[in-house]
Amino acid sequence: MTGESVDIQQDQLKKLKLLFPEAISEGKIDWEKLQATLGKENIEFLNERYVLNWAGKSEAFKVLQQSTTATLKPAPEESINFDTTEHVFIEGENLEVLKVLQKAYYNKIKCIIIDPPYNTGNDSFIYPDSFKESKEEYQKRIGEKDEEGYLLKEGFFRKNSRDSGHYHSNWLSMMYPRLFLAKNLLRDDGVIFVHIDDNEVHNLRLLMNEIFGEENFLVSLIRRTKSGGGSASHHFAIEHDYVLVFSTNKNSLGKLFLPHDEDYIKRYSEQDEIGKYFWDTFERSYTATKPYLITAPDGSQLKGNWFRSEGRFKKDYENGEIRIFLKKDGKWSVQFKQRIAEGKKPRSILNETEFKSGQEDLGKLEMTDLFSFPKTSYLIKHLIQGVIENEDIVLDFFAGSGTTAQAVLELNKEDGGSRRFILVQLPEKCDESSEAFKAGYKTIADISKERIRRVIKKIQNSIEEAKKKKVGELPLETANCQRTTDLGFKVFRLSPSNFKIWRGDEITEENLEAQLDAFTNPVREGSEKENMLYELILKAGYLLTDNVEHLTPTSPNEEGGYYSVNDGELIIALEEMNQNLIDAIISAKPKKVIAFDQLFTGNDQLKTNTVLQMRDAEIDFKTI
Repeated sequence: MTGESVDIQQDQLKKLKLLFPEAISEGKIDWEKLQATLGKENIEFLNERYVLNWAGKSEAFKVLQQSTTATLKPAPEESINFDTTEHVFIEGENLEVLKVLQKAYYNKIKCIIIDPPYNTGNDSFIYPDSFKESKEEYQKRIGEKDEEGYLLKEGFFRKNSRDSGHYHSNWLSMMYPRLFLAKNLLRDDGVIFVHIDDNEVHNLRLLMNEIFGEENFLVSLIRRTKSGGGSASHHFAIEHDYVLVFSTNKNSLGKLFLPHDEDYIKRYSEQDEIGKYFWDTFERSYTATKPYLITAPDGSQLKGNWFRSEGRFKKDYENGEIRIFLKKDGKWSVQFKQRIAEGKKPRSILNETEFKSGQEDLGKLEMTDLFSFPKTSYLIKHLIQGVIENEDIVLDFFAGSGTTAQAVLELNKEDGGSRRFILVQLPEKCDESSEAFKAGYKTIADISKERIRRVIKKIQNSIEEAKKKKVGELPLETANCQRTTDLGFKVFRLSPSNFKIWRGDEITEENLEAQLDAFTNPVREGSEKENMLYELILKAGYLLTDNVEHLTPTSPNEEGGYYSVNDGELIIALEEMNQNLIDAIISAKPKKVIAFDQLFTGNDQLKTNTVLQMRDAEIDFKTI
């Protein structure tokens, strides 16, 4: 009881919804549908066509089109093997991060796997609570931090209640720009997995049909999440959720296979020039072709329900694919070479008994109850191992507890592979009453990073144990882990640009001085060289994990040198320029050189000569 009188309008609306549910959308009456339902003739629906639409769709599209000036700031102190690893962890709001990654990672990601908010009615996620909220208002809200520098959950998130008139619209507006930008990052043969439940699976399917194309839908996986219980359920005990799977271009995607397990492979104990096989009986009691007679070597006639047609039998017998031999009991046996399949076909139903509990994974890392409803590493491995190969990149921009990182690291351990991950997680502040906060984790991102560190430590320990034994005496998995070289990850944080923005089209009398300063001195106060370096690397279209070296004309450790990316493919000069340094850069024969314009301040002749020398050497030379 609230003490308030009955809302007559809402009461009438509820009654109408019971009679005509098809005419009510997100708490509003669709008058055209109501009239059509009641049998009114000559009803014409405006813009009638098959399309997914919602309140705020146009604004969501504008959001994804808005460019960002943000960048990624390296955090070597929180990383492991920062200079050599190919794995990346990014702290930051995933929409902005996806925009930052667009140029460098366009068409480079093989697989995306995400577990977004399910829109249960009780969860909170980032969306404008008003579709009239401006970009500036939105950015101010999501940038609000407490005195310790952590994002304020109250300002950052909006709870999406079922009572909201834009309940489904809010969720779609959150998902649309992120999926749209994510698709740009996928390779032509890329695959995306999206976890979801019944709250939004219908809308998600339509949304992904629009973004990826209905023709690129692969499967709706059904994942059994539990068994038993359910006595408190009002109608049905829900034991499943879904994983929607789309490809970028189904025509470019090859066959999908899961690797065979060791017990299966052991059965195929013989091998010829074609491959592995075992001798299997040619007679079948099911799905048999028309029976026919087979002549044994002694001339006797063998009658049975044979596995293949008579014509196929004769061909295979001539080619040595079938044998007829005398068993110990004196009877003839017909057998054929059962050849090992290329791989197992992934199944559309994922059984809970095979995928266990995500809390069990965390328990083995002594991190139990730090994260609600984590996915299992076994599940993620199962989903991605038929899709990604060595050197492929897996992206998860709803990283949560970091399960995807664990799955990739363990897959590499098992087969000696070199798959790579990029994880993105918002530094969402942990609730002060949570077990995670009590354990010293201030943000969800902190949990993710610590989980990765513990997985790496666990693998390192297994390697040390393996070194104490002879490799030949170890299981394949343990032997492979000795060849795993990449046990690290680079940490980056979403950060404002290190450079001032020169907007010549927005010069006013009031901001003229500031604009002129931005033009003559583009570096923001407090910007560090390493931060500027990685911003320029990204903006030039290079990966966060590309090889970076600091070089000088005489010694790698000497002050006043330049940065070389991918063995001199790109050179970035952030320190004082002189002719000796310019000669060294040109001799390295880079494709492109980027230098601060202010490095030539007071020496116009040097700059002019540099431009001419670079042009003569056919080097793309840019100053900023």
